[in-house]
Amino acid sequence: MSDYDLLISNGIWFDGSATSARTADLAVRDGEVVKVSSKPIDPSTADRVIDATGKWVMPGFVDVHTHYDVEMLVLPELSESVRHGVTTVIIGNCSLTTILSSNEDCADIFSRVEAVPRSAVVGALESHRTWLSSGEYVKAIDNLHLGPNVATFLGQSDLRVSVMGMDRAVDENVVPSQSEIRAMETILTDALDEGFLGLSATTNWIDKLDGDRYRSRALPSTFVKGREFRALNRILRRRGRILQSTPRITLNPNVAKFFLAASSRFRRGKLKVSLLAAADSKAYPPMIYFMMYGAPILNRLLKGGFQWQHLPVPFTVYADGIDLVVFEEFGSGAAALDIKDQLERTELLKSEKYRRWFRRDYENKFSPKIWHRNLYDATVVECPDHTLIAKSFGQIGDERGIHPVDAFLDLVVEYGRDIRWRTTIANHRPKYLDKLAANRSVHMGFGDAGAHLRNMAFYNYHLRLLERVKSAQGKRKPFLTIEQAVNRLTGELADWYNLDAGHLRVGDRADIVIVDPEGLDQSVHGLAQQLIPEYGDLCRMVNRNDRAVSATIINGQVVYQNGHFADGFGKRWGTGRFLPAGQRVRTPGRIVHPLQ
Repeated sequence: MSDYDLLISNGIWFDGSATSARTADLAVRDGEVVKVSSKPIDPSTADRVIDATGKWVMPGFVDVHTHYDVEMLVLPELSESVRHGVTTVIIGNCSLTTILSSNEDCADIFSRVEAVPRSAVVGALESHRTWLSSGEYVKAIDNLHLGPNVATFLGQSDLRVSVMGMDRAVDENVVPSQSEIRAMETILTDALDEGFLGLSATTNWIDKLDGDRYRSRALPSTFVKGREFRALNRILRRRGRILQSTPRITLNPNVAKFFLAASSRFRRGKLKVSLLAAADSKAYPPMIYFMMYGAPILNRLLKGGFQWQHLPVPFTVYADGIDLVVFEEFGSGAAALDIKDQLERTELLKSEKYRRWFRRDYENKFSPKIWHRNLYDATVVECPDHTLIAKSFGQIGDERGIHPVDAFLDLVVEYGRDIRWRTTIANHRPKYLDKLAANRSVHMGFGDAGAHLRNMAFYNYHLRLLERVKSAQGKRKPFLTIEQAVNRLTGELADWYNLDAGHLRVGDRADIVIVDPEGLDQSVHGLAQQLIPEYGDLCRMVNRNDRAVSATIINGQVVYQNGHFADGFGKRWGTGRFLPAGQRVRTPGRIVHPLQ
């Protein structure tokens, strides 16, 4: 019998803590790193050996913002993340979970916001749901043939609907009763007892319900008011857990509310708050200074636990016709997306009255916005008329002697979803991307894996950051060391979220990615497409840069190597586990001891 299940030899070892990397052999037994040696370990002592000469051996990446809640039920291997070295994912973000409410209610709160077919959400829940509580949900996760490890928030929209009913939960005139708030407190406490990370919410009113019953009303968590907000935050603060949310993009922003909630200056204990940010916004360029410097200053003044959550690559989005969530932020755009029937929508887009409305919204310089609303910065990438490809809608309008809005709407009327275009809404300036990547009040995240399947693909943003760091070093303009970048993508996140992940030392679980630095080239920024039969043959955007990751190892098992997944992975067997906050997990389903 061999001493070790797996030996990774002669790799450049990063432990996830930002300390200097060094060449070492790593030995794994029973899913755990049991030896790290600067001297060669005899390969005959291991059942399997991976030669990692010249490669980086590091903790598996942590993806703190995914919406895999539905996909993990039908495709539990979550291969689009695993192939890029992700070994731990966090689900249940943005108030959206599929735990407490009915299947129909869960589909209504999830599908339109995350651009996943509603029929697929309902079908997945009807076929796989075995739970009605947070405890049963944890057991269900561990019974899946999971690829990566999974941690989760409890979604506040799901929580609200389960207690109040959908009708009352999305009525701005309804305030939950004291008994309903007590019921929410009990459910949240039970979820935290099961190891949930905390509570997720959104206060962004552009996030809308799907379905026919309450279509186009804002998500339930956008209606939360002071007493409910404070009651649930008290529990999170007392338990040292996290509030994840999205700020309100209006003329009455609520970012200050989250800074105050995170503060410990006026109360006992700070609250960890993670707030999504399109950090370097094209719509509001000066905001970058508040993003970079506001949080550190306010955290010091208020003794707070506030963090921005930022995508460390350009925030480029794609759209088929008018199907893009940013149109929800102004009245005329939302009116078009409110209509499900394509013929009815087309008639609206033809209307001159509607077009005047759209032009007014487009040209309004004072309305709050996520999208910069510049059709000269929106480029056609696919169209039956090939002469239009690579042109902006503004350029097409100029050539036709019409307003850019009319050019856009004309083409959507003519081609529907067959005209595909792209624009970058944030994170477009390399100088500030580099500064944000080094800012300690900013977490690397917001990849939205498992959502917006036709709109964007950031499954490999970890590799894209490493490519930029490596390239900057080659140009002698470093903004991070490789060790610091690895820490930002692994150990820093796992420690803040209090998860058993992100480190690669003796005694740590063997979640490992082996990266070939020669594969960190421009290919990591490329896009591809993949059919998903489970989602009605929807063709989603993915990343394909298989030279970068030589191997992904989860719980000590090699699940992906040299561009291929292990036989039966995700179908007959899996490696992932539910990761409870604050506890180490070693053998399947058994908690060994608390994190120190």
